[in-house]
Amino acid sequence: MFILTVIKLLLIALNIFPSRFTNRRIMFLIYMTNLVTHVMMDEPRFAQPIPNVTVAVGRDANLPCVVEHLGGYKVAWIHIDRQMILTIHRHVISRIPRYSITYTDNTWLLHVNQAHQDDRGYYMCQVNTNPMISQVGYLQVVVPPNILDIESTPSSVAVRENQNINMTCRADGFPAPKIIWRREDGEEIAVEKKKKVLVYDGDVLPLTKVSRNEMGAYLCIATNGVPPSVSKRIILDVEFSPMIWVPNQLVGAPSGTDVTIDCHTEAHPKAIIYWVYNSVMVLPSKKYKTDYTENSYRAHMKLTIRNLQYGDFGNYRCISKNSLGETEGSIRVYEIPLPSTPSKQVTHTTVESRENNIIPSSRNDTTKSLQTDVGYAMKNDLYPGSASSSSSGGSSSAASSSSTSMQTSALPGGAAGNSLSSVGSKGSLAIGKSMFYTERPPNEYSSSVAGLLLHRALLLGSGFYLALL
Repeated sequence: MFILTVIKLLLIALNIFPSRFTNRRIMFLIYMTNLVTHVMMDEPRFAQPIPNVTVAVGRDANLPCVVEHLGGYKVAWIHIDRQMILTIHRHVISRIPRYSITYTDNTWLLHVNQAHQDDRGYYMCQVNTNPMISQVGYLQVVVPPNILDIESTPSSVAVRENQNINMTCRADGFPAPKIIWRREDGEEIAVEKKKKVLVYDGDVLPLTKVSRNEMGAYLCIATNGVPPSVSKRIILDVEFSPMIWVPNQLVGAPSGTDVTIDCHTEAHPKAIIYWVYNSVMVLPSKKYKTDYTENSYRAHMKLTIRNLQYGDFGNYRCISKNSLGETEGSIRVYEIPLPSTPSKQVTHTTVESRENNIIPSSRNDTTKSLQTDVGYAMKNDLYPGSASSSSSGGSSSAASSSSTSMQTSALPGGAAGNSLSSVGSKGSLAIGKSMFYTERPPNEYSSSVAGLLLHRALLLGSGFYLALL
């Protein structure tokens, strides 16, 4: 304003002086120019604008104000948002001890120590000229994200299978954080009518008709560009009553061998699993070996029965129970005879003769061997107690093997049909097959002897028919 006033006076003076006084006019212009230049050089002015400063909460911030030709004038700092005078010249006016001022080389530096969110806003640097001159800078105080546990889902939550659940994750910070969800195991998340995504955006994760496959740990991650990002781990437990799957419901094995039966079970909460035989819980011993393998809500239970004897054959039950229910599976272990050595020799001879187109030398030997096998099998069924002694006396090498168990998932269609299915239409064995007698396991241990005699009579008749061909 003062400069404008001087220029106006100069123009008025030029209009007053007559044009004939040219030298005086020139001298006056030179004088007034020097005066204006001197005034302008001595007037305070800002050398550069105040920069906008960004600082994380709790850190220190500095706002510079560079003033040239200050002279006898004074500089003040004002927080506009609070309408608070902070400093005047080198004196701190504010009662907030975190503010301070320093002066070096025409620079008035405002210090904000351990910045709070309240310190965010516009700051004015002002010089008390007439009229006043000032400039403004902005202090941005950013805050890293922080998850609000009170407003979020607890770290562990349970839901019944096929029900709906919404998991919530709230966070604050500045700028406002962005929330994403992931599964800790890297699997996809089923949302919006079973649409599967690896990452879900939003504060609330909706899960509908939850299945046991969705059980596990979920990560809620909050980020806003201010390090560090934070996350919360939420474990989702899907509760359901026990289920059991039995791979083999029928397991056959000879006496004197070892056999292993197994069950697969799924349950949550964790179930109590055990084996029962003859209404008594099976405990680990020299006779029994139990093995349990658990993985999340799945469990695999095995039972090994050593040195099978007559009293070991029967129904074994695998049982699984938790707070929501109980279930069981049944496995029947039955005895099968060991194949005798003569029958194996006849089988190999027949197959070799068929391959070389040579007729066996004696059909009587074949008939005798078949009768021996049928009689041996009948003896084992009629007198089960003699199976162990007969097999150990007649064929010690076969009885010593513990890997000859036969496993099936359903009852055989017919013992005689299975036994003779490898016999050709002309009385010889099919190439690549061996003759092995097995029978349908009895429905009860007290099966009638008459039924067994009828069954073996059919086998005997088939054997004689084979020999006579």
